[in-house]
Amino acid sequence: MTPNRLPFTILKTGHVELRVTDLARARAWYVDLLGFVETAQEDGRLYLRGYEEWEHHSLILRQAATPGLGHIAFRVASEDDLDQLAQLVAARGLPHRWIEPGAERGQGRALRIQDPLGFPVEFYHTVEPVERLLQRFDRQRGAHVMRIDHVNLHVPDVAAGEAWYIDTLGFQRSEYTITDEEPPRVWASWLHRKQNVHDVALMTGHGPRLHHIGFWVQEPVDVLRTADILAAAGQGSALERGPGRHGISNAFFLYLRDPDGNRIELYTNDYLIPDPDFPPICWRLNDPQRQTFWGHPAPPSWFDDAAHVEDFSGSTFVPLTPPTLADRPALAH
Repeated sequence: MTPNRLPFTILKTGHVELRVTDLARARAWYVDLLGFVETAQEDGRLYLRGYEEWEHHSLILRQAATPGLGHIAFRVASEDDLDQLAQLVAARGLPHRWIEPGAERGQGRALRIQDPLGFPVEFYHTVEPVERLLQRFDRQRGAHVMRIDHVNLHVPDVAAGEAWYIDTLGFQRSEYTITDEEPPRVWASWLHRKQNVHDVALMTGHGPRLHHIGFWVQEPVDVLRTADILAAAGQGSALERGPGRHGISNAFFLYLRDPDGNRIELYTNDYLIPDPDFPPICWRLNDPQRQTFWGHPAPPSWFDDAAHVEDFSGSTFVPLTPPTLADRPALAH
């Protein structure tokens, strides 16, 4: 399936803002233990990045009363793309406002919306460049996080989510999961703008909620090293799932829970998708190799727990809607 021709171009998942209840504790976990690079800290926010990244930040940790998602951000190809997106969301009647340059450290003008799925989403182009540490091997440590890769979102209706991301925003489907009923229904979908498996995954569940943020590491040994580091630091309880290999995406993975329960994934060794007519790969929901190629089921928390998302005012969370399908495979019950 070739992408829609749209008057704007989304390049990639750019950054995510997480709410944390103790910024010092979060810094100790993300920076001191896992090795994220600290770019700046001000106004109750900590700006972090990976070693490969030249943008000011890919993860913001914001001091808040309760944990959850502050916003997801996508980078677009030009400043004009922001104006085109503003016209689109205004025509659809979606809540939106402009974020002035510098209001978020290291970022230029941005468009903030509450999308039709309920997620707080920001679009930006201009960013402050920072030192890229890809070959500063003397400064790399912890998990050796290179860059942000994707977000995984719990939504009540994946088909409706695909309509927004594919038909409206120009994402492409790389892989998807269907139910075993006849006719089958789409249970999850992996969607991309950059040339790998996904920038966004949509998964059936109570939503809107953020399931996890995926961060790229260079090789499987980085995943194994991280498990050893957490265990040696007395934080083995942060290891929720893995290490393992996904059937979907072929990636080697490890799911972690930060001190507030926010979930991140360390992720590596998926594949390249340079062709617009790449045929999406279909999986059946109850195929045991779908989630973990080795066949091991995910723990119940992997389906039950996810981060609530801020509403447009930033003062409360978006109410949850129950899913239209069962929120887990039969094998997980």
